[in-house]
Amino acid sequence: MFGSWWKLGMDATLLAMESQQVIGLRLAMLAVGDAAAQAEAQRMVSEKIIAANEAALLIAMGGSTARVVAGYRRKVRSNVRRLSKRSL
Repeated sequence: MFGSWWKLGMDATLLAMESQQVIGLRLAMLAVGDAAAQAEAQRMVSEKIIAANEAALLIAMGGSTARVVAGYRRKVRSNVRRLSKRSL
């Protein structure tokens, strides 16, 4: 039992750190203010709405908190990879 709590705690901590990286990359992009920044702002809002709906549906269907965190981490890591490529 302790192992599952430990993993959830570590995943939540990593999610927080990865999210901060995405926030930094997006702020840098939004500071430029070009068409790509506008598209990123719209994408950011739509991604958040979709992710929240998916998490709510997962919980409603009996999913665990660990699965919700794992889903968010997957999306955040994808954003880190995508945004990191743009900043190079």
